[in-house]
Amino acid sequence: MTLLVVLTVVAAALLIAELAIYLFVVGSQLLRVAEQLEGCSSVVWDIRDNAEPIEAGVERINNTGKVIAGALPLLYGMAEGIVVGATFEPSPDAEPVVARPAMKRRRTRLHEAVGYLPAEQ
Repeated sequence: MTLLVVLTVVAAALLIAELAIYLFVVGSQLLRVAEQLEGCSSVVWDIRDNAEPIEAGVERINNTGKVIAGALPLLYGMAEGIVVGATFEPSPDAEPVVARPAMKRRRTRLHEAVGYLPAEQ
């Protein structure tokens, strides 16, 4: 009977040791995840801060799009009226002209339009 008691105590001690090792490993992994989430939170706050000025610009863009969409039927009707009397036939001996850009590279002003200023300015 004493051998059975000793083996039971050893098995219980091994079980407790395995559980302690398991909890240590899981705890260290959770600490690593917590540190990475803390780093991500600052990135999320930066994104939120950069997105706040864009909201007003998006509303303005939507309003402009509504105006343009409302004017499209009128413009379409005017274009139909112009095209009815115009027919273009290119001369057979004319060579096609290659379209070239008017300038080398344009600097975008879209950021300033919505109130976003990149950090490097």
